[in-house]
Amino acid sequence: MRIPRSTALATAAVVVAGALVSAAPVTAAPVTAAAAPAPAAGAPGPDRAAAVARAEAALGAHAAQLGFTAAQSGTVRDVVADADGSRHVRFDRTYAGLPVLGGDLVVHLAADGTYRGADRAATGDLAPAATTPAVPRGTAAAQAAAELRHAAPGAAAVRAGAQPELVVDARAGTPRLAWRTTASGTDSLGNPVALTVLTDARTGARIDAWDALETAAGDGASLYGGTVPLQTTASGGTNQLKDPTRGNTYTGDAANKTDLCFGSICFSRAPATLLTDADNHWGTGTIADRATAAVDAQYGTDTTWDYYRNVHGRTGIAGDGKGSYNRVHYGSNYNNAFWQDSCFCMTYGDGDGTTFGPLVSLDVAGHEMSHGVTSRSAKLNYSGESGGLNEATSDIMGTLVEWYAGNAADQGDYLIGERIVKPGFGKAALRFMDQPSRDTKSADCWSSGVGSLDVHYSSGVANHFAYLLAEGSGARVVNGVSYNSPTCDGSTVDGIGRDALGRIWYRALTVYMTSTTTYAGARTATLRAATDLYGTGSTEYAAVAAAWSAVAVS
Repeated sequence: MRIPRSTALATAAVVVAGALVSAAPVTAAPVTAAAAPAPAAGAPGPDRAAAVARAEAALGAHAAQLGFTAAQSGTVRDVVADADGSRHVRFDRTYAGLPVLGGDLVVHLAADGTYRGADRAATGDLAPAATTPAVPRGTAAAQAAAELRHAAPGAAAVRAGAQPELVVDARAGTPRLAWRTTASGTDSLGNPVALTVLTDARTGARIDAWDALETAAGDGASLYGGTVPLQTTASGGTNQLKDPTRGNTYTGDAANKTDLCFGSICFSRAPATLLTDADNHWGTGTIADRATAAVDAQYGTDTTWDYYRNVHGRTGIAGDGKGSYNRVHYGSNYNNAFWQDSCFCMTYGDGDGTTFGPLVSLDVAGHEMSHGVTSRSAKLNYSGESGGLNEATSDIMGTLVEWYAGNAADQGDYLIGERIVKPGFGKAALRFMDQPSRDTKSADCWSSGVGSLDVHYSSGVANHFAYLLAEGSGARVVNGVSYNSPTCDGSTVDGIGRDALGRIWYRALTVYMTSTTTYAGARTATLRAATDLYGTGSTEYAAVAAAWSAVAVS
């Protein structure tokens, strides 16, 4: 995401995905994953049982291929049902009766129940060198308690009686026997603290540790969204702006520093120092309080996480349940916001106060996080027509995040970045989905030369398509905002709503688009997605075809 270069400040180049000012290419490696077209809580009753039975049979039939040995057993964690009848059965595994960290796998079944393949967290052997510990249970418990005290210096009252559990750690490299211990307690102010520690059960070496703290319910006075709820982490007598319910997503202050770049290689000089607050009421709603922008950023990531999880069944940007993090207050008067896949993080400038205010609005957050989703799915090249589709994907999904939030202080619309622009920008928003050419740069209709445009302008074709598909052509008022969306062929298009737009675009992105998809390919991909979701004879399928024709993509 960016604005015209004429408004950009002179800043160091940063290799990012979808920067607001820089148009550097996406450099992230993809994670291949098939995505369900809609969220599912699991197939009910007999259908679920049948899917589990077929998946278990497939495990047996393909045991050698999947590394499933007689010493292992599997427990079903979830069953996801696709609209076409396909099923995806997720198993946790044990080895010799011990839980295996990294032993989870997903078996994919076609609609007729036949085996289509499987995805494994760990692809190697799950067998550790030994299953009998050499390190006593008490040693592991003491190590966990000591580490908790070190991590939370105020944790004077660590509860006794932590019960280490033997597990197999197969998350990376050679599987090893480990003690998994959760130490918990309270700090000097009575706040709960907890830490899970993984100890090598043969050598006593510390393997890993992670927070295991109760969620603290807080709130924040944001700059753009009013007072918003926040899930934070209580630790060491204070509260951290880190959300344990959303993969430990957190927000830190970059202290107005910038990264140091040499060509395409950048080094962070702006680490995100995790924000803390004593009373769990964050920000004042004003720029003067540095926590205010952090509230907006955290709220944006929380809302985007919820949108992808609750609407599309995707937990986290990479679909792996892991959170990202935010850096706010980056640089000096920095008119930019960007996603970097290398750090799995988002960065927000404060703006110069003339062109932009702080770039932490809800649709910008949704836009930037969606660059991460694209990099972990289709990985659309950031140039030519595929680059326009990359940018449009973030505009489309960021817009849908804003609508999903239902925030009265920042209501849903089809304007991109309208909350961050200042009168000095000269326009009401960065981009306009109903008629992209309103920004004087973007393309409303496809032509043979559209791929030579900057990707933030060639994105207009897909943005226009998305608006038409959701709302239809012509003049109308939606949520108090006036729009007028003409078609390129003079046709009339009837919209099918935002929900259908989101489902179709997300499935096309995660299942059918590739790094080199063009606009013609996007038409094919979205029609295939509409077929999967609604059928070829459906109103939705016909609307997708009509909306693409209306922007001259055939």
